[in-house]
Amino acid sequence: MDMPSALPARATGSRRLILLAALLTGNIALALGPWLVRLADTGPVSAGFWRLFLALPFLLLLARIARQPITGIPRGTLMLVALGAVAFGLDLASWHVGIEMTRLGNATLFGNAGSIVLLFWGFLIARHLPRGKEWLAIAFALGGAGILMGRSLEISASTLLGDVFCLTAGLLYAVYLITLKDARQTIGSWSLLVWVSIFASPLLLAIAVARGEPVWPTNWTPILILFVTSQLVGQGLLVFSMRHFRPLVIALALLTQPAVAALIGWLAFDEVLNPLDIAGMLLLGGALVLARQRRT
Repeated sequence: MDMPSALPARATGSRRLILLAALLTGNIALALGPWLVRLADTGPVSAGFWRLFLALPFLLLLARIARQPITGIPRGTLMLVALGAVAFGLDLASWHVGIEMTRLGNATLFGNAGSIVLLFWGFLIARHLPRGKEWLAIAFALGGAGILMGRSLEISASTLLGDVFCLTAGLLYAVYLITLKDARQTIGSWSLLVWVSIFASPLLLAIAVARGEPVWPTNWTPILILFVTSQLVGQGLLVFSMRHFRPLVIALALLTQPAVAALIGWLAFDEVLNPLDIAGMLLLGGALVLARQRRT
C-alpha cells in the first residue's frame, strides 16, 4: 500500500531538483556575460548588439513553438514594446561600458539593481512610506552601494565611473520591466523578446558606431558563447524557472551571479576582494533578496 504513494513523491522531488538546477544554471550562465564582454575583441556595446542580433532566429523559433504571436500585435502594444526596447538597449549599452571599467562582481550587482529600483517605484505608486523589511532593504541597498562605490573610488576614478554606468543600467532595466509589464502578459515572453531584440539591436549598433567601436569580431568565440549563454541559456532558463518558484527563491538564486562573477574576476583578472568589499556585496545582495521578496 505504501509503494504507489511513494512514487509520486519521489517524482515530485526529482522534478523540483530539475527545476532548481535549471534556475541555478540560468543564473550561472548569465554571470559569465561580463567576462565574455571583456574577452570580445569588439567594443563592449558591439558585443551587446551581437548578443541580441544572433539570438533572433532562435527566439523566433521558440516563440513559434510556444504559439506566441509575432505579427498582428496591436499598434499601441508594439509602440510600448519599442519604448521598453529602447530602455533595454540603453541598459545593455551602459552595463557593457561599465563592465570594462569596474570589477566584475560590482558590475553584476549594480546591473541587477532593477529590483531595488522597482521597490522604490512601488512606494511612489502606492504613495506610502516603506514599512518593516522595506526599510531594511533600503538601508542594505544604500549601505552596500556606498561601500562598493567608496572602494571603487579608492582604486581609481575610472572604476567609480564604471559603477555609475552599471547602476544606471540597473535603473534602465527597471524602466524596461515597468514599461513592458502588461505587454509580457498580452503577447508572451518569447514574442516579447523577439520584438525587443528587433528594436534594440539597431540602437546598440548605432551607439557602437557613434562610439567608434570595432563592430566585426576577428575572434567569434567569445561573441558566440555570449549570445548562447546570456540570451538563450540564461534568459531562456530564467523565463522558464520564474513560473515555478516564489520571488524569494528567484532572488536567492540571483545572488549566484555576483558570486560567480567575483570568482571569475579573481581568477582571470586578479580582482581581489577584501573583507569590506565582501561586506558591501552581502549588504547589496541582501537588499536584492528583500526587494525581490516584496514583489509578490
